[in-house]
Amino acid sequence: MTTPATPLTIDAVRAVDRTAPRVVPDPAGYDRVTGDWAEAEYRAVEIADDSLGGLWEGEPGEVFFESWPYTEFCVVISGRVAVRDDAGARREFGPGEAFVVPRGFRGTWETLEPSVKYFVAMR
Repeated sequence: MTTPATPLTIDAVRAVDRTAPRVVPDPAGYDRVTGDWAEAEYRAVEIADDSLGGLWEGEPGEVFFESWPYTEFCVVISGRVAVRDDAGARREFGPGEAFVVPRGFRGTWETLEPSVKYFVAMR
């Protein structure tokens, strides 16, 4: 592990909450989206354009991925979400539950009710 040339101060420590920069991903970037899909990310950290993390919130709806673009670690804070593969197998997650979606996963993310999660996405 390398140490920064200049020591970092407390200003480098960020809260993972709605004070982080808000990003609303463009639905056109997904393979298929239901008409009611809505989401926002509050990105607390972005590293070298290939990894990011923060707080995510979404409204009920679905988004389909031909290939999940990164390995994503999720912790649901509120609401319910589900992940479904092409064969129809499905896993549902609620408050306090953590899970990982691997890069390359082909399937559907379902936001079942208004939901909030912490996430870290790594390429």
